[in-house]
Amino acid sequence: MRADIVAGAVFPDYDLTDHTGERRKLSELQGPDPMILVLSRGGFCPRDQRQAEGLVQLYREMEVGYSRLVTISTDNMLATNDYRSGVGAHWTFLSDAGRKVQKDLDIAEYTDPEHDPMIPYVIVLEPGLVVFKIYNGYWFFGRPTIEELRQDLRAVLRKCRPDWDITRPELKSAWERGEHDCFYPYDKTFAQVFRDGRGF
Repeated sequence: MRADIVAGAVFPDYDLTDHTGERRKLSELQGPDPMILVLSRGGFCPRDQRQAEGLVQLYREMEVGYSRLVTISTDNMLATNDYRSGVGAHWTFLSDAGRKVQKDLDIAEYTDPEHDPMIPYVIVLEPGLVVFKIYNGYWFFGRPTIEELRQDLRAVLRKCRPDWDITRPELKSAWERGEHDCFYPYDKTFAQVFRDGRGF
């Protein structure tokens, strides 16, 4: 991994094609929320498939917990969709068949010249693509457990949500004064959130 990609650094805002063929930037996919970014070898790897299967349940929690999940692999578009469908995933998968991310981050898995994948990593990002934690998953048990990711998300949300502890008297007073800008979602009405499909 590139030496400057460390906790506290801003992760590159890659622009890649998603599983529907649309170009997407990571910052767009993240929005104002924490995000778990999975850098994957691809659907050919049984370890990556097992990891993605485990993330299916966590993603259901992340949807109601205002957090995002994105997978990037070196698969082409067809293989990306096969991978996503095969594990029953419903989050965004990005195709990096040109190895842009692999090369830029210096994470080519040189021990597998046949597939030329990237070394699998899981990166937990605070809002603004700020790196919170990095897991190297070359060996399967180097990857975070679902519980570790839950704990990471809790730590990030506690850090970035001003209304994390809604029992604070000053928050209640702000709400009663009609000062709702420190309550999530900060820039939308609750009606807009439900229209976006991200309600409680």
